[in-house]
Amino acid sequence: HVQLVESGGAVVRPGGSLRLSCAASGFALSAVCMGWFRQASGKKREGVAMIGSDGRLNYADSVKGRFTISKDNAKNTLHLQLNSLKPEDTDLYYCAAMRIGQVWCGGGDCCSLNWGNNYWGQGTQVTVS
Repeated sequence: HVQLVESGGAVVRPGGSLRLSCAASGFALSAVCMGWFRQASGKKREGVAMIGSDGRLNYADSVKGRFTISKDNAKNTLHLQLNSLKPEDTDLYYCAAMRIGQVWCGGGDCCSLNWGNNYWGQGTQVTVS
């Protein structure tokens, strides 16, 4: 049974930090391109950070230098460290595992901040205020 469960969202002051986690089950995230996305109510979902199965990283310009994506393969868990938080970072943050159809994506074109065919978690709320 495939599942992604996010945690770590909270209310934090501007300039503060948070660490989001995503516990994966039913597949090995070490072999899959994983990402974090975010979405505010009424807005389009935005890719924030990606990590390929080879460890290659990619970040949205809006978070470069402030956010860091990482994964713990032994614990099958994905993380997102958020530093220097701004009010505009307030969003519901989703963990995602990329797919091509029903096949997991390890890298290539599908390992993209713009890729939409993903398996999603339920989201965790980050509020900067």
